[in-house]
Amino acid sequence: MRKAVILYSSGLDSTTCLAIARDQGFAPYAISFDYGQRHRHELDLARANARKLGAVEHLVVAFDLRQVGGSALTSEIDVPKEGVADDIPVTYVPARNTIFLSFALGWAEVLGAYDIFIGVNALDYSGYPDCRPEYIDAYQRMANLATKAGVEGTGHFTIHTPLINLTKAEIIKQGTALGVDYSQTHSCYDPTPDGLSCGQCDSCRLRLKGFSEAGLRDPLRYA
Repeated sequence: MRKAVILYSSGLDSTTCLAIARDQGFAPYAISFDYGQRHRHELDLARANARKLGAVEHLVVAFDLRQVGGSALTSEIDVPKEGVADDIPVTYVPARNTIFLSFALGWAEVLGAYDIFIGVNALDYSGYPDCRPEYIDAYQRMANLATKAGVEGTGHFTIHTPLINLTKAEIIKQGTALGVDYSQTHSCYDPTPDGLSCGQCDSCRLRLKGFSEAGLRDPLRYA
């Protein structure tokens, strides 16, 4: 089986992405990030479930983006609860996917894996600039310019984005067909101390909208 590095947060999208990679015949190597995020409950689920979902290995990389700040997820800025905004919201974490993909790329090169999966979406999303197809295309070009494997021609890196043009409902339906247990995922940006989802942040609203449009019940409990 070809190895693939999967960016895995335990969220709805990344969990579905891991299931898709496994279904496509890849041996998944899951990578998660402890970056000082306010919604740390996602890491507990990621650690508990990565191997159960078929990950050969699960790597958790720790660094502290609270030192940079600039986001409601990494500083003392309130998470918006008024609905999904038309502009880029304060839950955007500056350069987050660039940082995540760079760690994933480094691990992939060490593993001899030339496939990286990331669950970005450019339809039912909060408008983050590092979730768009043009960003992924640019990063893939850079990955093949900036690595020994790319320069020497021993491998060509591909960034897979199987969810990028799907609605949240379509993502949920595909994951359900692949046997994803969405009760073991976490999407909320501002959960309660015991991990209950708020139901009002952008991420919760998009998740609930997806389940409603898919004609399914979200198995998570909400505050």
